[in-house]
This record gives sequence, C-alpha cells and structure tokens, in this order.
Amino acid sequence: MSQRIRVTLVSFDIDGTLEVGDPPGRLDLDLVRRALTLGYVVGSCSDRTIRNQEEIWAEAGIEVHFTALKHRLDDVRERFPAGRYVHIGDTDVDRHFAERAGFEFCHVEEVPPDGTDGWIF
Repeated sequence: MSQRIRVTLVSFDIDGTLEVGDPPGRLDLDLVRRALTLGYVVGSCSDRTIRNQEEIWAEAGIEVHFTALKHRLDDVRERFPAGRYVHIGDTDVDRHFAERAGFEFCHVEEVPPDGTDGWIF
C-alpha cells in the first residue's frame, strides 16, 4: 500500500514576483516564511544564477530547500516528492516551464486570497 504524499512544494520566481526582485514584485518575504513554517518545500526557480539566488535568500535570512534555474523545474520535481507542485511567477516563460514540468502555475497578479478553495494557504 503506497502512502499519499501531502507535502506542497512552492517555487517562486524572483524578478517581478518577490519584493526583493528587480523589478520588485508584489509578494513579500513573509509569504515565503509562512510557507516554510507550514512545512512546505520552498525555493526559487529563476533566470538569476544559482549563486545569486542563494545570496538573496541568505541576505533575507531565509533557508530554502532549493534554488534552480527556471528551465530546470523538472529537476526540482524529481528531487522532492510532493503531493502538489506550484510555481508562482510573472511571465509566460514562467508558465511555460512550470506547465512543462507538471507544476500548477499561478501568476503573481492572480494570487488568490488566503483560504480560497484550492489555494496553498
């Protein structure tokens, strides 16, 4: 009998998505901290280099589970078994790579309010 994996993995684009991006996005880092507190697998998949992503998280004092290049979302999926995979970004390129890797895509401008049916919180 296999067990159902209930963990949710959330991947964030940085530029245009998170407040620390260039350009800054609408999501603050408290959202990332909250996902971590809830036990989600959390990280970033961005066009920025891995090193630069790691520096951003270190400066924010946030320890994430992964950093990856946007086109490598499939590798993230392989590394972390989860019941749900969500990538939040701001471009059609984000959508393309998310859907190609079997992630749900949520545009940063369409993040539902907390408690909305089917949302991560």
